[in-house]
Amino acid sequence: MSVMTMVKAINSALDIKLNEDNTIVIYGEDVGVEGGVFRVTEGLQKKYGVERVFDSPLAESAIVGTALGMAVSGLRPIVELQFEGFTFPAFNQILSNVARIQNRSRGKYTAPMVIRFPYGGGVNALEHHSDSPEALFAHIPGLKVVIPSTPHDAKGMMIAAIESNDPVIFMEPKRIYRAIKQEVSDEKFTLPLGKARVVQEGSDITVVAFGAMIRECQKAITMAEESGISVELIDLRSIYPIDRDTIRESVRKTGRMIVVAEAHNSFSVGAELVAITNEEAFLYLEAPPRRVMGFDTVVPLAQGEKYYIISPERIFYEIEKSVHF
Repeated sequence: MSVMTMVKAINSALDIKLNEDNTIVIYGEDVGVEGGVFRVTEGLQKKYGVERVFDSPLAESAIVGTALGMAVSGLRPIVELQFEGFTFPAFNQILSNVARIQNRSRGKYTAPMVIRFPYGGGVNALEHHSDSPEALFAHIPGLKVVIPSTPHDAKGMMIAAIESNDPVIFMEPKRIYRAIKQEVSDEKFTLPLGKARVVQEGSDITVVAFGAMIRECQKAITMAEESGISVELIDLRSIYPIDRDTIRESVRKTGRMIVVAEAHNSFSVGAELVAITNEEAFLYLEAPPRRVMGFDTVVPLAQGEKYYIISPERIFYEIEKSVHF
């Protein structure tokens, strides 16, 4: 066991798989010599050489397109697109080709590849660096979408993503890259994609969140407990496939549900979770399911970001409002 940040945990997962499987290559924007903008791939090129860990041109469509060619030819590429806002030049490749290749070839080809990138706000970044576009990718059939909230989960789910025969969008909440430290096994282990985690059990209300919002929810839950409210917290972990069973069982127990996510409110993963709650647990509800999410506007630049980012106080307000509905 070692104490790891999320950066270190992902690096450990990549290191293990590079050592274990010579069909794996890692490339993207500055991932080789520099080890990536956030140093997630630091040291891997030196250890495994420039043929397996290397820098690419700043051309996201070409990065994803070449990775798809590698994947259907027997390799398992892992590519980094540096920031979530830079995924959009590659969106045509992802939607039109990566997600469809198995169906298009009637199962002859699969695309065992991982597209990873940091996402989310809270670090006073520039435009195109603070968005949360998970709903865009989760809406596309053929993709798996994963967002870890802890170093342990990041390592286990990264290894599972690399070993998946489906393309995986691996979104890394940069706000907690180094904000959380945790004991993580140095050995190889995997966590199932598509399975949520009950972080803590409760009886009065279910809170569902993922990524950096788990930490904010835990702060809000401390406030709720001081007010005598028992909160069950679920870490979704996989945006798609989504764990309907865990959500259903929790909401049927508590009778209330709040979703916390930093993405824009409309047409969101939060909206999907509210729909699941209504479909799976409507007759058990004691209050309407609610969303605590970002506003339907562009994420503000540094000076205005604090007014956009979800605070523990805002989460606690909605918890209290739901419990006393």
